[in-house]
Amino acid sequence: MRFLLYNIRYATGPRMHNYVRSSHQNFARITTFLRDLEPDLIGLIEVDHGSYRSGGKNQAELLADALGHYHSHSIKYGHGSFWRRVPVLKSQGNAFLARDRIHNETFHFFKHGMKRLVIELELEHVVVYLVHLAVGARTRHQQLGALYDLVKQTTRPCLVAGDFNMLWGEREIDLFLAATGLRNANTMGLPTYPSNNPRRHLDFILYNQGITIRDFQVPRVTFSDHLPVLLDFDVTVKEDHRRAPRPTHCSCLEKTNQIVAEAI
Repeated sequence: MRFLLYNIRYATGPRMHNYVRSSHQNFARITTFLRDLEPDLIGLIEVDHGSYRSGGKNQAELLADALGHYHSHSIKYGHGSFWRRVPVLKSQGNAFLARDRIHNETFHFFKHGMKRLVIELELEHVVVYLVHLAVGARTRHQQLGALYDLVKQTTRPCLVAGDFNMLWGEREIDLFLAATGLRNANTMGLPTYPSNNPRRHLDFILYNQGITIRDFQVPRVTFSDHLPVLLDFDVTVKEDHRRAPRPTHCSCLEKTNQIVAEAI
């Protein structure tokens, strides 16, 4: 299975001053990039749900239509939050796109922080949690505690992915990994931010014992201020529950490198 995690920054590009500009051209580049990589599952952080930047259209739904995927998405602020009434901000959220049918979805909201959304997505053999944690260290640690409570409730193979905003470095997440038993797929600590000169590892994919990693990459494309994270993995399931294997992705390492080279 191929999973792509990407903070697309509302498709406004890598530069801060473009944050409030129209995103149509860069959105088209992101769409092509995602299509060429042929992911089975995509976790998107910072998706525009219909502000003027996206022409009033939901980027998650547009991408799902372009890729032929199912979608699951929500605004990232809690119900009743002040931020849900602020122009532009009220359209900001996160999303999943899935090639296979989604079995179940749950939208959790942290008690602390401005960005509170956790999307729990249930596919046939795996559960995936998508988060965008707080920038403030104290609030982020409170959110990690709540995320621990969620993850410990599942007995199935699972991934926990998102923009963790670990501004203090990877050591900040060590306690969370020890408590949950999860492992970091980015074993080399490859940085993901900023995309034009990556120095910090902010975007994580964590996994438990039911998952075997086949390949991990951080493609060097600058459609956002973050780099995407690409994971190929297998899920351990009972033999009588396993479907016939998918054909090998045509976007193997060589093709991925070609896509990145053409995008630069």
